Amino acid sequence: MTQRIIHIILDSFPKILLPGLQVTVPLTVLAFSFALIIAVATALVQYSRIPVLTGLARFYIWVIRGTPLLVQLFVVFYGLPGAGILIDPFPAAVIVFSINEGAYAAETIRAALEAVPYGQAEAGLSLGLPWLHVIRHIILPQAMRTAVPTLGNELISMVKDTSLAANITVMEMFMATQRIVARTYEPLILYCEVGVIYLLFSTVLSFLQRKAEAYLALSGTR
Repeated sequence: MTQRIIHIILDSFPKILLPGLQVTVPLTVLAFSFALIIAVATALVQYSRIPVLTGLARFYIWVIRGTPLLVQLFVVFYGLPGAGILIDPFPAAVIVFSINEGAYAAETIRAALEAVPYGQAEAGLSLGLPWLHVIRHIILPQAMRTAVPTLGNELISMVKDTSLAANITVMEMFMATQRIVARTYEPLILYCEVGVIYLLFSTVLSFLQRKAEAYLALSGTR
């Protein structure tokens, strides 16, 4: 490894990490938060078997899970301007990642809801509790405890998927790396470096996921 390569690695590290902290992390947090809201609402609609809304929820999941995330990004950012709808790169990425992840997380939460014995809901209803109260205080907490491991994996996947936002000019880690590569002509070293940074982010999330699972497991035994 030459002095030039070492200099490029040391010089580029903060230039890649900073967009990660300023763009990649906020993009992931915002998109995943909105995705959870979409997912819980979609899962509850299916769990409650509301006729028309259930059909719409299943159609949404079918379309989103059946089309590539990159295509969805291009449709929103490059396609909608043709219909007179202009969205800046970062908000467009948040919208697409939220809708995309919402479809996957909805199925995770739906499965977790259905894993809770229905007798618990019947018991709550027999006590005169409103349906929404039963869902909020009895069914949903148990379901989310079951869903956390899978949702944690989906969050880690989203961190890595944010690299696709570079295709719609979002200045996140991968696009920052591409610009440095264009200037230094050292793709192997720099792409490995950004891969290591993604690995660090994923490692931190994996650690937090294990802590959350341990906490939920402990609280579930009380």
